[in-house]
Amino acid sequence: MKRLTLTLAALGLAGSALAQEAVFQTKTLTPEAALKAAQVALEACRKQGFQTAVAVTDRNGLVQVLLRDRFAGPHTPTVAMDKAWTAASFKTSTLEFGKDTQPGKAMSGIRHVPRVVAAGGGLPIEGGGALVGAIGVSGGPGGEADESCAKAGIKAIADSLEL
Repeated sequence: MKRLTLTLAALGLAGSALAQEAVFQTKTLTPEAALKAAQVALEACRKQGFQTAVAVTDRNGLVQVLLRDRFAGPHTPTVAMDKAWTAASFKTSTLEFGKDTQPGKAMSGIRHVPRVVAAGGGLPIEGGGALVGAIGVSGGPGGEADESCAKAGIKAIADSLEL
């Protein structure tokens, strides 16, 4: 049996809107921007007396940078990565996500998905109106403290995010 190969040109679609919609471009953080955000977030936590881990991911939730302070708990790297993953996946602050998914709420079941962390410290990173990455911090005395450090990390790269 002969194999039939069709190309866009053979179908007459080479110049059509369909052909133009077959690919798209995305933007993501550079490793340098991810590292700077992580370093600033870690330092912001240190200044407040917290030993933390900080993870910065790309827009898909894949880790680009992970920093763990020398006395941060052994659980903090995993939790920081999962907070960043949650923020990237759901495109929202994990502090807000935690409020929206409490028991009794319509979305409460999502908390049972592996890697989902419904506690503050994870934030999406946006540039030019699009998600470009996420940051997660773990080890502070509560989600609000972790989120304040994450915000400091994003602020440090904010000027370079305006694409």
